[in-house]
Order: sequence, then C-alpha cells, then structure tokens
Amino acid sequence: MRDQGQRGLTITALSGIDIALWDLKGKHFGVPISTLLGGRFRESVKAYATGGFKRDNVDRVEDNVADVTRYKAEGFHATKIKIGFGVDQDLAVIRAVRGAVGSEMRLMVDANHGYDKLEAIRFGRAAAELGIDWFEEPVVPEQLAAYREVKASQPIPVAGGETWQGRWAMKEPVESRAVDILQPDLAGTGGFTEARRIADMAALHGIRVVPHVWGTAVHIAAALQFMAAMVPSPVRVNPIEPILEFDRTDNPFRQAVIQAPIEHQAGVVTIPDGPGLGIEINLDALSEFRMRED
Repeated sequence: MRDQGQRGLTITALSGIDIALWDLKGKHFGVPISTLLGGRFRESVKAYATGGFKRDNVDRVEDNVADVTRYKAEGFHATKIKIGFGVDQDLAVIRAVRGAVGSEMRLMVDANHGYDKLEAIRFGRAAAELGIDWFEEPVVPEQLAAYREVKASQPIPVAGGETWQGRWAMKEPVESRAVDILQPDLAGTGGFTEARRIADMAALHGIRVVPHVWGTAVHIAAALQFMAAMVPSPVRVNPIEPILEFDRTDNPFRQAVIQAPIEHQAGVVTIPDGPGLGIEINLDALSEFRMRED
C-alpha cells in the first residue's frame, strides 16, 4: 500500500496486523509483549478518566460536573473532558469542573481539533489559571504551523499526535516542536513496531510521550504492554510515570470482547502479565455484537 499513502485506513489496518503478530510472538515464547519490547519497568499505571462528551438535551455544565465528581469518587487522580464547542461555553464548563473536583485533581482538555488558531490561543490564555495539565488537539492535525503558534502564544502545554500516523508523520511535528506532549495511538500509528520508533524519536527531542488510547479492551491491553516497557524518563529517583487514558463513557462492547475485563482499582490499572497481550478474546461476544444483515 506504499503508493496509496501511509496514513488513514491503510496504517490503521497495518496497526491491527502488527499488534496481532506481537501477540502471537508473545504467546509463542510464553512472555508478555512488554518483555519482548525490552522488559517491564512497572506492573501498574495510574489511569485518567476520559469523559465530558457533549450529550443532547442535557445541561453541559451540570453533566460534566456529575461525570468528574463520579470519577473523583472512584479514585481517579486525573480526568480529561471534551471542549471545542465555543470558547466561552467551554470555559464555563471547565470553571465548574475545577470547582467540583478541587485543585488536587489533574485536569486535561481535548478540543478534538474543534478550534481555529485564534480561538485556541484565546482559550489557552483564559484557561491557564484553572490548572490545565495539557491542551489536546487544539486545531486540525494538518496545521502544524498553527500548532506551533498555539504552543508559543499561550501557556498550557500542547498535546497531539493521535492522527499523525507512523514515524514519517511524526517527524515534522517532533522536530519542529509543535507539541509538548506526543500522543501516538498504537491502533492507528502502526502498532508496537512504529510506536517504539516514535517513542525513541520523541526522547531524542525531549518531548514527553503519553499514548492515546481509544476503543476496545484489546487496545487498552496493547497500550498497557507498551507503557510497561516505556523507559523511565527523566532518569531519577522518582521519574515521571506514564498514565493510561481510560474511557469512562458507556460502551458495552469495550470490555465484552475479552474474557476478563481490564478494570481499575481506585484509578490504578494492573498491567496483564500473561503471554502476548495478556488477554483472551471472548468469541461469543464478537458474535453477539456482530452487525447482521436483515
């Protein structure tokens, strides 16, 4: 598929194949993928709760406050909410959320490229006082110059990369320092093989890596194996640990696809230590959720 381009559905499909092959290799040798990647540096990771989607026919402020209050009660140390619906409206939501969870809970925001450059800069300047850990995908991913301007013109660290697929797409944003935090998605960037190369490239340029995680428990398991093998950085007594994106929106298919669901305990997720991905697929669930022709 080289001639058809190295992004989009092509790389997404290759990512699935790559993850499956690493799983087979781990099962063949009887070790977790993290061992094959170089060894496990950790057996568990803190998770952050992703939520805050805009639902129809509800008050967005009240809805977000209810979500994050629940996440805090469940033990999550951090949460990420969705923005990009209008600067003033988003600021009202974030102020209410920060008031609900207090100053001790980490808070990230994700615009899903819903702003233009000027809006993103205005938002970042206004939201900085609210203690935002990172500002994710402020503008559309192809606008790298706009990414750099947003990063330079407001104080919140900028994150992105879930739709920059493969090391070739990551090269320019990394080398031009378009982001502070790089978010490769194993299911979209080329699987473990490419993600290793991307993490190494980011380390050379001093850019923090926080993998983007979305979809089913298969993706969660892959991300956990990858994070288990992430080299501590910076090298010190208490290095900055990777954190797992843990979607909390309603999705019955997410965990049903594996035999033993991957859940959190007070906001901490244990990394599977079985062979390969450390999971077994629930074939009955795949049949149950399969699309059927009438």
